[in-house]
Amino acid sequence: MSIRRTARTRRVVAAVSMTAALALAVTACGSDGGGEAKDPGSSSSSSAPSKSSDGDKGAQEDTSAGDNVDPNANLAEVRGSGLTLVINQVRRDSGGFVTVQGTIKNVSDRTQNSSSWAGTETAVANSNANSVAGATLVDKAGKKRYYVLRDTESRCLCTTGIPPLSAGESTPIFMQFPAPPSTTTEVDFTLPTFATASLKISG
Repeated sequence: MSIRRTARTRRVVAAVSMTAALALAVTACGSDGGGEAKDPGSSSSSSAPSKSSDGDKGAQEDTSAGDNVDPNANLAEVRGSGLTLVINQVRRDSGGFVTVQGTIKNVSDRTQNSSSWAGTETAVANSNANSVAGATLVDKAGKKRYYVLRDTESRCLCTTGIPPLSAGESTPIFMQFPAPPSTTTEVDFTLPTFATASLKISG
């Protein structure tokens, strides 16, 4: 009898232990589920700043183009139809590209459209409406033409979304090109509707 009772007691203890273990496991899973529910919220809240920081970075590319540039520097001045383009800086950067910065001014008595400055490459023009994506640099010594840098979706590293310029109005512009060899110190710069300018590269 004592042996049977001992066996029953062991079974009861084992059953109670199993029940307790299952309850503990369910509780643990519940806390994990709560953690997972919080994670998406926390990740979404953390992803919002990262998105805005990415956006800030993109915006910084546009706005930083004018930083540390002397607006009074006049490396070259060329004319278009009722417009003037003044180049303020042509700089070779360590990233392997050349940045050209300048200002376009409407010197006519009527509003001037910027649509033709995007160039004639259909994919580039469609992805960069009212931009200066059509600009080129020509290394005459190396007999090579350089186009404005663009990503895989044909978006240029240049000023985009330029509104029509009213009479007397001006707009700053920038564009980035692959850098010619370090031995090349002078290039010809062309923007559609403007005359060609000979530019010396600094940096």
